[in-house]
Amino acid sequence: MVADSRRSLARRLASRAGTVRVRTTVAAVVVVGVALLAGSLALVAILGNTLTREVLNATRLRAGEVAAVLESGIQPSTIALLEEDDTLVQVLDEESAVVASSPTIEGERPLARLRPGESAEIGVAGDDDDLLAVAASADTPQGRYIVLVARALEGVTESTRTVSGVLVIGLPVLLLVVAATTWRVVGRALAPVDAIRSEVEEISAVELHRRVPELPSDDEVARLASTMNRMLDRLEQAQARQQRFISDASHELRSPVASIRQHAEVALAHPERTTASELAETVLAEDLRVQRLVEGLLVLARADEHTLQLRRRPLDLDDLVFDEARRLRETTDLDVRTVGVSAGRVQGDAAGLARVVRNLGDNAARHAHSRISFAVAERNGTVVLS
Repeated sequence: MVADSRRSLARRLASRAGTVRVRTTVAAVVVVGVALLAGSLALVAILGNTLTREVLNATRLRAGEVAAVLESGIQPSTIALLEEDDTLVQVLDEESAVVASSPTIEGERPLARLRPGESAEIGVAGDDDDLLAVAASADTPQGRYIVLVARALEGVTESTRTVSGVLVIGLPVLLLVVAATTWRVVGRALAPVDAIRSEVEEISAVELHRRVPELPSDDEVARLASTMNRMLDRLEQAQARQQRFISDASHELRSPVASIRQHAEVALAHPERTTASELAETVLAEDLRVQRLVEGLLVLARADEHTLQLRRRPLDLDDLVFDEARRLRETTDLDVRTVGVSAGRVQGDAAGLARVVRNLGDNAARHAHSRISFAVAERNGTVVLS
């Protein structure tokens, strides 16, 4: 029981995960997430480079100031190398010996082995933060000195760490906002589609008159609703044609079937009144009638399905009428007259027109008492059959 519940839950989750709403939300989150991640990495990198460049410029400026003081003739040992904003200064002679330094690193080895104009990030024992050191040269009467100036990169590290922390917290929150917004917007956009689906699902074969609600807008959803309603119109019309076809078939076939049954019952009840040949002739005649009805119904069915192919050609309608009159004279006792038939040339399908003329003749014979009169005349370019 528990296993069945788990499988049912898994199927529901799988079906929900495949919906357009879920796929769209996931796609939006992935696209925005990738873009934000790339932008965040670029932002942190640009920020670090910019702050490092500012520290480098300030350090070079400080090294230039110290070199200018030395070139003015002041002895290195008499320079007041005071610390300024985490800045360390050392003055080296031509043998790389420290001749002057900031108080905090007095007596220490040279901070770095750099040639004038070079710069490098260095580490200091007992300090977790790196330093950015630059070297500048000072030519004095006593000889050439190398000025080393180092500035802490603590501000750069703290700034980039702060921005990175904000991004680490802000990006997931922003992605949640994107996901919630996309979920809501897509849900509202697909709500009419779901309403259309629910309405169509409830429409049965006996309720084809129902229609889905159409929106006043002209977007894809409104066009979908309009298309669904037109499809329901076609289905309703097809069902009506099918019902008419069944009704017409039942009505037309009832008469020959009843006639065959009646003659068969009479032959069984009174065999002396009906011979086998008479019964066979009756059955054959009614069978031919059924055959013509079935052929006619098939033609109607093809016409409803728009699969009826007509072969139009010039033909004489009066010839078809004379042929039908001859058939009625041979198969009935009616007085069939064709005095009113004149020449009438039309453009049409021979088989179809012959079927029409025969149907008219059969209907006339069924309702006539003693006489049938055919007439064909041309009036104002139109051939009229009556």
